[in-house]
Parts: sequence; C-alpha cells; structure tokens
Amino acid sequence: MLDPADNLELPPIPGKRYFTIGEVSELCAVKPHVLRYWEQEFPRLKPVKRRGNRRYYRRQDVALIRQIRNLLYVEGFTISGARNKLAMEDPADEAGERAQVVRMLIDHLEDVLGLLKSA
Repeated sequence: MLDPADNLELPPIPGKRYFTIGEVSELCAVKPHVLRYWEQEFPRLKPVKRRGNRRYYRRQDVALIRQIRNLLYVEGFTISGARNKLAMEDPADEAGERAQVVRMLIDHLEDVLGLLKSA
C-alpha cells in the first residue's frame, strides 16, 4: 500500500475523447499490466477495443481508474472491498441495485416490527 503522503498530485485529464493504455498509465500512475488486471476485477471498467484488440479508454474510464487507485492504494481497500464500495455507489450497477433493494427491505421490516411492537 502506498503512503498517502507519497501520493503525488495526478495530472489533469486532457480534453481528448479516447486514451491509449500508455496514456492512462501515465495519467493514473498505474502500470499497464495493472490496468489490464483491473479490467478483469471491476465490471464497470470496459475500455473500447479496436484494431488488433487495442484498448481505448474514455474519460469516464480514466476517472473510474483514478477512483479505483485511490480506494486500493490510499484508502487501503482490498480488490473485493473496492469492487463492493463502487457497486454501492453506482445505482446503475447490478450489485448496487441489489444493495438498494436490501436496504429498502430492511427499512420496511423495521417499520413492520415497529407497528407490531406498538400493537
């Protein structure tokens, strides 16, 4: 794990539409092989693949990679912990939707228990 004090300020994301894996590696201070590994571990990270299976990352991919990097290297999350945290934050994500349903069910059950206790 990196020391947060050593976490240098990352450069701003340029106004380009697509970035190569080398550019993303520099923008996020993460090696290319780590980016390829994270693609397998984080379902939301899906760069566009073109010509000869070359990866092209969008701005939202770069922002997500920076978020993953922060969770893993600065906040000390494990891969599965970071995956779960991202799923909870993104309601469009399937796991996040399930978590919202579970929270709603718990709230509903607490309301029902409260009514039963007062009766």
